[in-house]
Amino acid sequence: MSVVIVGGHDRMCAKYKEICKKHGCKCKVFTQLPGNFKNQIGNPDVIVLFTNTVAHKMVNIAEVQAEKTGAYIARSHSSSACALNDILEKCVSA
Repeated sequence: MSVVIVGGHDRMCAKYKEICKKHGCKCKVFTQLPGNFKNQIGNPDVIVLFTNTVAHKMVNIAEVQAEKTGAYIARSHSSSACALNDILEKCVSA
């Protein structure tokens, strides 16, 4: 399963990747808006939006890409490791 994480804290990138690896997922983490973000998202199974720590423009681009690819969007106001763990447990088991 592939996961794209949009938002969150820069200092948590390594922890987000570690949690995804523990659940058997490949992941990309975008805490800042990079150039050509739309094409860098790719074709993930799940897009995790940490809504408290993300720019509206990033959310809009991620939602459009999710519609195009059929990816599931999981939203969380908290950008904690525990929140990501809960989201992945629900998505992997489903």
